[in-house]
Amino acid sequence: MKDTPTTQPIKKVTPLHDLSWYVKWVSVFFVIIGWVLNSANLYPYNIMVQIVGVAGWLWVGYLWHDRALIVLNSIGVAFLSIGIINYFFNQ
Repeated sequence: MKDTPTTQPIKKVTPLHDLSWYVKWVSVFFVIIGWVLNSANLYPYNIMVQIVGVAGWLWVGYLWHDRALIVLNSIGVAFLSIGIINYFFNQ
């Protein structure tokens, strides 16, 4: 019988239980809590929490040498930082 994509085991390629694994999951938690705060319109706390998660993902991208994660999360940190700066200096 020929192996089909549904019968072949999927091999994980991301590290398991190393530093990047813990940073990744803590960052996921922060991003999700940031979304919850955003949906509750708790500004600027939503931005402050999200920037922690996005910065964590930026670090994971650096650890994994993943350019897509680095670019995406660098832009995310930049825009979230602008939001925090605007909140504190343009009131």
